[in-house]
Amino acid sequence: MLLLGFAAFVAFGVVLVLVGANQAALAQALDMDLSGSGLLGAALALGAGVGVTGAGPLVDRHPRRPLFVASLLLAAAALLTIHPGVSYARAFAHLVVLGIGVGFYDTLLNAVVIQRSGAGAARPLALLHAGATAGAVAGPVLVAGLARVADWTGSFHATGWALLGLAVWAACVPLPAPVRHSKVSTVGPGAAEGPAPAGTGQAAAAPAPLLSVALLALAGVGFAYVGVETALTVFAVPWATDLLALAPGRGQAAISALWLGLLAGRIGMLLLRRELGVPFLVVSGASAGAVLLVAAVLRAPWIEAVSFAVGLALGAVYPVMIALAGRRFPNASGTAAGLVAGAGACGGFTVPWAAGVVGDGAGMAGALVAVAAFAALISLSALVLARRPEPGVR
Repeated sequence: MLLLGFAAFVAFGVVLVLVGANQAALAQALDMDLSGSGLLGAALALGAGVGVTGAGPLVDRHPRRPLFVASLLLAAAALLTIHPGVSYARAFAHLVVLGIGVGFYDTLLNAVVIQRSGAGAARPLALLHAGATAGAVAGPVLVAGLARVADWTGSFHATGWALLGLAVWAACVPLPAPVRHSKVSTVGPGAAEGPAPAGTGQAAAAPAPLLSVALLALAGVGFAYVGVETALTVFAVPWATDLLALAPGRGQAAISALWLGLLAGRIGMLLLRRELGVPFLVVSGASAGAVLLVAAVLRAPWIEAVSFAVGLALGAVYPVMIALAGRRFPNASGTAAGLVAGAGACGGFTVPWAAGVVGDGAGMAGALVAVAAFAALISLSALVLARRPEPGVR
């Protein structure tokens, strides 16, 4: 199952960079400015928000394999039915549907790993999400290669066929059934709970309230992280061409460098002998924001190195965030992970669009400063989370 999940996340990674790697061709085909490009890139995040949030309650209650297959088929259909003469509105709709499909199986696979690994889920999650970073590193290379023999839809169609193949594979692989838990509190520590699990000999510990400051803080981390990741992917090409007067290929290389940095960060997490937690999130957001701010002010021409450094700083944020959600809300790990990932998708929609609006008014340097500010929000949210002790920790 882990191999299938890794392959599915590789495809997810390619999906994440399709708009950014094709930005120049899409801007010409759809007559887009920076805010238009940002909004189109945000469409994928909008759909992913629906997918990751809606998936949580379903994967906590229903058989996973049919849900997994259906989500892969939906994503494949969104890519395979797009065509060169598509309008901006139609392209936006296709990307929303694509986001719903990949977002749904993101939450599903996260929930399966959390169920199997429990408190030690951060490392297997990092391994799984390393597939997404690997796919995102390879994605711009795929786009550049297919651009020599086809129009911009070639990379969309190729990714669609890959997702279709994964759906066939998923139909043959069993997935664990949801774990039946006692009723989850959503209002506070004094809420009534279901009976303790049979055979424990003692009352089960009351689960943490799902609707809480801790969940909101994790949602803030997700909002800022996915927003920064998406904005840098969408705007790498105009960052190279408009701000630094470099060739578009340098922007595509920066996308690969960003995701290579993310991959390196996740591999580094796997090599550590201890679990990363809230302090890491504080340092990560501050470091990434500082690098982007300096690059914007100095107009540093080393766009690939800057992108790699930001990716390295943020590499382990997503798996740590999802693992913390599962650890704090063990009786509803799928729902908690889905809500946090859904907040991330909202950031993926909001931040690129907001940065694009700033960029249309203040230039690409202003857009980078805006993205740096959102990176700092990772640290601020983590500081709030640090003030909320985990269940059972005093």
